[in-house]
Amino acid sequence: MKLAFIGSHGVGKTTLCYDLAARLKRQDRVIELVMEVARRCPLPINRDTTVQAQAWILHTQVASEIAAAAEAEIVICDRSVLDNYAYLVYQGGRQAAYDALITEWIGTYDALFKVPIIHPPSFDGRRDVSQDFQAAIDQTIDALLIHFDVPCHQLDAGARDGWVDEVLVRCGLPLHGPQTELF
Repeated sequence: MKLAFIGSHGVGKTTLCYDLAARLKRQDRVIELVMEVARRCPLPINRDTTVQAQAWILHTQVASEIAAAAEAEIVICDRSVLDNYAYLVYQGGRQAAYDALITEWIGTYDALFKVPIIHPPSFDGRRDVSQDFQAAIDQTIDALLIHFDVPCHQLDAGARDGWVDEVLVRCGLPLHGPQTELF
């Protein structure tokens, strides 16, 4: 099973990935996390990104997902190819070759969950803190979801504490495993 959290930067996807991974590990599941590859990109990102930088990010995302799937029964992605593509579209417009890649690769996810904007992004050494940029990427993601006709579950901004349970239920996974809860 491969699932991905999608959304603009600074919305809590990484925290959600770790929370879900912790719950699944307590269920004795073999999991792999594919963390945001943009942080490793040697080229400019955020508002200064280029088509080449985003191409590097998209291809690295796909390669990371392939490697993770070879190692684990459940792969949790901090992003998907679709929301990575949103940054390319924002900067350089739609690209026919990448539209084809997105069309093919988006079907490899068993579940996609859209994480809403709750707070403005905070600076973490790489993240752009512009609320306008954050909102523009979020709107681009929404437009791409419609364009590619991607089934995606929208997480409720007012129910953040229940997101992990919601993801588990929607993926048909148990809420609790055989181990005793530690926290």
